Amino acid sequence: MLSSSLVTHVFVAPHPDDVALSCGGLIHSLRELGQNVAIVTVFSGGPESTMTEYQRTALGFGSKALWPNTEAFRRDNVPADIDERHLVPAWAATPERLEMTQAVASAAARSFWQRASWYRNANIYNAASEARPVADAVPQQGSLEPLDLSGSDATAIRRIEDERYAYHAEASVVWLDLPDAIFRGYSSDEELLGSSRDDDPAPCEALRREILRLEPQTIYLPLAVGNHVDHRHCREAGLALLDEERRWIMPSPDMVGRIVFYEDFPYAWWDGFDGPAALPEGALRLPPGIRLQARYADITDTIERKLAGIRIYGSQVPRLFGDEAGLRRDATGYAARIAAVGGIDGYAERYWGTVRG
Repeated sequence: MLSSSLVTHVFVAPHPDDVALSCGGLIHSLRELGQNVAIVTVFSGGPESTMTEYQRTALGFGSKALWPNTEAFRRDNVPADIDERHLVPAWAATPERLEMTQAVASAAARSFWQRASWYRNANIYNAASEARPVADAVPQQGSLEPLDLSGSDATAIRRIEDERYAYHAEASVVWLDLPDAIFRGYSSDEELLGSSRDDDPAPCEALRREILRLEPQTIYLPLAVGNHVDHRHCREAGLALLDEERRWIMPSPDMVGRIVFYEDFPYAWWDGFDGPAALPEGALRLPPGIRLQARYADITDTIERKLAGIRIYGSQVPRLFGDEAGLRRDATGYAARIAAVGGIDGYAERYWGTVRG
């Protein structure tokens, strides 16, 4: 079992599958180090959102599907209530001492789970009661049960694939449930890859609120290689965070150094992308004094797990690659090309970190 860590990495995915395609190797490497990974899938909704603003707020703005079973809230701040030299067996604990332990455990659980669901609790007795149900008996952690996909629409299928990828990668996943561009009036490839509609602003505030709620050390956003409008909207949200002035009242963290942009695969492979200079003119409006610096993640040891994760999105593999052989050819080909540029013997992913100067 991996040890818990306070370090959290937030990967912003315009759609289900985007993070698996572009960042899957790094995600597996981070999890091997015991660091937390949260995926925020932005445009995961259908023609209309099924959640009201109140429901979003009550649930922590977003719906966390699951948290990996290798994670737990920190217990090192809960001291033993007896001297180590005078150990008392568990069966000898008095009801008063058990209730004290229960109160501390519940407070710790609420502190941890407030990121996803304020009503979570802890139960040291492992016996259900009206006040403290056994967590495993509460059907609030997603839809891992068998489902009849033949009766589901495309949006529902993609959400299920996204959840199963999170389970595979031992990451948490949050859906913002904003409607996909095809449900917001974009009706052709030319429109999807063209200019944004005047009545379709980027969800900067929604993403900002979700990112800050997760308290990440690093935030990964798409460069929008390929110019898809939903990818551009996510990039714009990251640029807006960089451009935010520090505030003295309830200050937000300085995002320079924390925000990292990833290369959108397979668009970057199809376009022969070689760096941010290849983006359309004016696409990457960095604030003054901030520039991008290339970083390379060696994914030689995790490339097979990355491929396995991409295959979970079975609804997308035929459309993007033709078949699984095409997936392997394109994914390894691009990763090998990036590795060669970065001086790595094997496979790599490339990221563009924000730095001053």
